[in-house]
Amino acid sequence: MAQATAHSSAQGQQHPLKLYLIVWAWLFILSTGSYLVDYFQLEGALRYSLIILFMLLKAGLIVAVFMHMAWERLSLVYAILVPMSAILVFVAIMVLESDHTLLSRVTFFASGH
Repeated sequence: MAQATAHSSAQGQQHPLKLYLIVWAWLFILSTGSYLVDYFQLEGALRYSLIILFMLLKAGLIVAVFMHMAWERLSLVYAILVPMSAILVFVAIMVLESDHTLLSRVTFFASGH
């Protein structure tokens, strides 16, 4: 009995093949959507927001299923997602602040300093 328990724990958690096929199909659909953004030559904020949306959805599926994050403890999920979310917030702050920095540099160098 102890040998059977040791064997099952060494084998690890098994997930149905159907789950991986569904995730693969969604990744294919999202990649097609990303390709269609280029094919239809979308421009501006719509283009970049769609590309980022498709990228984040694909990354989320890969992390959740193929890296088994969906079955991990909540504390481990928080340990990975909270720092990444903080980095995204800091990047957003830098993007918003970049207009002010550019304006101050243009003003400074245009005055002949």
